[in-house]
Amino acid sequence: MVLLPNHAPPCARRKAARSARIRAAPQLDKGMAAHHDLPPSLDDLEALARAAWNALPAPFRALAGDVVIRVEDAADEETLAALDLESPYDLTGLYAGVDLTQRSITDPTPSIPMVFLYRLAILDEWIERGDTPLAELVAHVLVHEIGHHFGLDDDRIDALLDAEED
Repeated sequence: MVLLPNHAPPCARRKAARSARIRAAPQLDKGMAAHHDLPPSLDDLEALARAAWNALPAPFRALAGDVVIRVEDAADEETLAALDLESPYDLTGLYAGVDLTQRSITDPTPSIPMVFLYRLAILDEWIERGDTPLAELVAHVLVHEIGHHFGLDDDRIDALLDAEED
C-alpha cells in the first residue's frame, strides 16, 4: 500500500488558535447547512466531495473505477507517524491503495483504493487562504488524491492542476 500526502503547508499554530479561526470562518458555501456558529460538518464536506466527484467528466470517473472517498475529521496517529507528520493539520488528503499503474490480476487480495479527505485540515487551509470557496478547495484536494490513484506523483499533479487554471 502506498501513502502519498497532499502538499498542504505545515502549520505550527496552536489548536486553540485554529478553533477560534474555524468559529470565525467566512460565510459557508451555498447549499451547506446554515449553522453559522458551527464549522462545516463531516456531512457538509461529504456533500461537497460528492458534488466535486459528480462534476468530473464521466470518462475520468470511469477510469477511476472503484475508488472510495471518505471524509474524516483528521488523520489518525498511525497515519501521521507513517508520513513523519507531527500535526493532523498538515494533511488535507491522502490516497491509500495500490495505484492503477501497479495493479496486477495476480495480486492475492486487491485492496480497496481509498481517498481520504481530512475536514479539520481542509477547514484550516480554507480559513488561512480566505480567498477560495470551500467547494473549490475540497474539489482540488479530491482531484489531487485521485491523481495518486492514477499513479501520478505530486509534481505531475501540480503541473496538471496549474495548467488547468491557466
